[in-house]
Amino acid sequence: MNIYARILKLFGWQVSVSVPDIPRCIICVAPHTSNVDFLLGELAIRSVGRSAGFLMKKSWFFWPLGPIFRAIGGVPVDRRPGAPSLVDALVRRYKSSDNLRLAIAPEGTRKRTTRWHSGFLRISYAADVPIMLAVIDFGTRRIFIHDMLTTTGDIDADMSAVKSYYKPYTGKYPNKFTTDDDDDSTQPS
Repeated sequence: MNIYARILKLFGWQVSVSVPDIPRCIICVAPHTSNVDFLLGELAIRSVGRSAGFLMKKSWFFWPLGPIFRAIGGVPVDRRPGAPSLVDALVRRYKSSDNLRLAIAPEGTRKRTTRWHSGFLRISYAADVPIMLAVIDFGTRRIFIHDMLTTTGDIDADMSAVKSYYKPYTGKYPNKFTTDDDDDSTQPS
């Protein structure tokens, strides 16, 4: 048992990964309701001897964290209007890479939202890479990747399948996680 697995075990977490170690993939991670999710995800993937880069809001890439995040695979996300297309950039990066695994939280925020970002689906389809469905379930204290999704190009159908998959799981803050398709304005904060 490595140090990452020991830390997770010490805090009562179990990790199980049954999907193959694919060199080019997207790791869809949900629920995402806390900054702790990042730490748990990093520990979990390393506990099974794998690694993955991750997308993170550009504002987190300040000194001294920026160089650290980049060194462990962080990709800053610039959401300002007029910013270059992250989807296009990542599709190009996947097409030119033999080895690229990125963890992406489709909610794109730790707040409750029904508007999950579809970029990971568009990247998967355009770059022809599978999506591993990773779960951080605080309800059972389990982190696992047992299933994969091959996108169809039908963003609505693929998103519906992803949301259905994550419906039974619980985030650190359950009231901040939803797989509903209702308008956010009717949701409690």
